[in-house]
Amino acid sequence: MELDQELGANDELFQAQRHIYKHMYHYLESMSLKCAVQLGIPDIIHKHDKPITLPELASALQVPPTKASCLLRVMRILVHSGFFATTKIHENRGGEEGYILTTSSSLLLKDSSTSLTTTVLAMLDPELITPWFSLSDCFQGNELTAFETYHGITFLEYGKQNLEFNNLLNEAMACDSQLVSLIVKNHKEIFEGVASLVDVGGGTGTLARTISDAYPHMKCTVLDLPQVVANLPESKNVKFVAGDMFQSIPSAEAVLIKSVLHNWSDEACVKILKQCREAIASTDKGGKLIIIEMVINEKKDESNNQLAETKLFADLQMMLVCTGRERNEQEWARLFLEAGFNRYKMTATCGLNSIIEVYP
Repeated sequence: MELDQELGANDELFQAQRHIYKHMYHYLESMSLKCAVQLGIPDIIHKHDKPITLPELASALQVPPTKASCLLRVMRILVHSGFFATTKIHENRGGEEGYILTTSSSLLLKDSSTSLTTTVLAMLDPELITPWFSLSDCFQGNELTAFETYHGITFLEYGKQNLEFNNLLNEAMACDSQLVSLIVKNHKEIFEGVASLVDVGGGTGTLARTISDAYPHMKCTVLDLPQVVANLPESKNVKFVAGDMFQSIPSAEAVLIKSVLHNWSDEACVKILKQCREAIASTDKGGKLIIIEMVINEKKDESNNQLAETKLFADLQMMLVCTGRERNEQEWARLFLEAGFNRYKMTATCGLNSIIEVYP
């Protein structure tokens, strides 16, 4: 009996060891993904138009023979992680295999309308990765974020001083909007009957143009900072306004705000939400605020570990760079009540974001 207990205890220890090592090495998966994106491997496989062997991939990448085994090892982890797959090419040649795309790597094709290539490069940029080394220092220091602890200035100030970094982030947000536009197409009932809409913090207008194309009768206005909207081309139904969402928001039947509020503290969000409420022209005409953001719901998401984990990671990212956060339903409801709204409706989507309709 004692031997069985000892073996059981040892088994638990080794399980714990595997658990720790798995997460200790987890960043290698992210770095391998970034490497594949930087090398353009998804595009090479796509253009090959059939399964590509390792020697063919190495040749396309101009990888010297001495590094072919290294390429094999990177591809092996990316296949294991589901970014690529392998398939048999010639059964009569010893079962030679070739790499093919999966749905995930199809989202990494540069010319795809839903490409997340820039998002991967932005989120795994050294400027966003290195502040993690200062997280423990941040807890014991006076700075509000680990980003500020490491870089010496806030995330917003850093973006103003480093235009290349700021532009990369703006491009990443535009890529995200392309995928979010699918939400618009799948939930048309949310925009039906809305004659005018203002997209707060709408960047270069990617989402507004999608909405305008889907609803030609709707007049869309994009509000963002002067340096973001300067000289952007307008159309009959899409206009740009330079301004500050904390000061004033153009009047419209509906106000849309996507992936903005998670950047800000509760106090700042209430100020923004109050401006949104003021901007809604008339509740008689179905006036409302439309929020597209993540909603943390650990009980509902627990059946999908990948979804739950990704939302929690996103929350940590907000903690790292700014004073914002991803919120659960109770936290959202508290903000709406404090900003003067009466009711809300949450609609989960098949992606990371939910749609929240908020009514005065």
